[in-house]
Amino acid sequence: MQTNNEKSRESLPANPQPPGHSDGIRSGRELIKATASFATEDVARSWWHVGSIFSLLLVTLIAAGMVPWWPARLLLSVLGAFFMVRAFITYHDYMHGSILSNSPVAWLLYRVYAAFALTPPRSWREGHNYHHGHVGRISNASIGAFPVITTKMWRGASFAARASYRLQRHPLVVLSGYITIFAINICLLPLLRKPLKNWDSALVLLTHVALISVLWVVGGFDLAFFSMLLPMTIASALGSYLFFAQHSFKHMQIVSPESWTYYRAALESSSYMRLNRLMQWFTGNIGFHHVHHLNVRIPFYRLPEAMAAIPELQSPTTTSLALGDIVDCFKASLWDEELQRMVSYREASNPPQTSI
Repeated sequence: MQTNNEKSRESLPANPQPPGHSDGIRSGRELIKATASFATEDVARSWWHVGSIFSLLLVTLIAAGMVPWWPARLLLSVLGAFFMVRAFITYHDYMHGSILSNSPVAWLLYRVYAAFALTPPRSWREGHNYHHGHVGRISNASIGAFPVITTKMWRGASFAARASYRLQRHPLVVLSGYITIFAINICLLPLLRKPLKNWDSALVLLTHVALISVLWVVGGFDLAFFSMLLPMTIASALGSYLFFAQHSFKHMQIVSPESWTYYRAALESSSYMRLNRLMQWFTGNIGFHHVHHLNVRIPFYRLPEAMAAIPELQSPTTTSLALGDIVDCFKASLWDEELQRMVSYREASNPPQTSI
């Protein structure tokens, strides 16, 4: 039986890029090697982060369901949503094998959590590892990620293909991630494609619906809404957007198949999201996404440490949660091979005229 560490290694190619120096700047395997000292966990520290966030999450959601004053319930429900995002990052790291990979207690905790968060381990691992091995590549498939195609492919696509592509990347689809991303894309579709392999998707869906039903029966709609439906909706929207923006942003680079390497995909096709200290905490440092893609076995709490210690990681392409950056991320819809940048649908439909 494979451990989580062994399975997460599947997302790393055996030969990311030949080693090399360029004026003292490390790249390829040499840069990945420089991150190795940060890819070790402190088990006690991992348990502190995991135990504290799940305790905060549980207490907050119980309070959101029980306090009598609805403004307080709303505030607690929103706070619970942000705690959910941080809890999800610990699940994400566990599935990569970067924290608590040999703990039976963690195994049980995250199987229970998977049903709550609509992230069945089988389909999540398969899709997410595929994503890590294919980020920065042109693809109209949405396996573990949002599709990205070129302007040439867009102009030659049928009406139905264009509609499907736009739908998958539409802001409303991203912000409706509770249903569109988690319930449908991560749970339902893998189950329909391979029901025997993804039997845990059925278990997760049934358990999730059962939990909502029990809350509704026991305490009415208010209990189900404030303790689960609302925080899941908010957390899923934020989580889906974070994932979208980390690989679909204004200055993102798509590398040709001949030049693609794991190293280049991490640094050129993955963003660094500038966040304040509080949002960094809520999002479990996932904004240090270029560092995470360079070495998935760095625990989330060591990502800032790795970036601060390695000069080559300190000049990434950045985005943020500022409104302008959010608009830019959603406008970055297609890869223009001639301009070598992401462009909007409007730009793709009206390419600049070349002078003769």
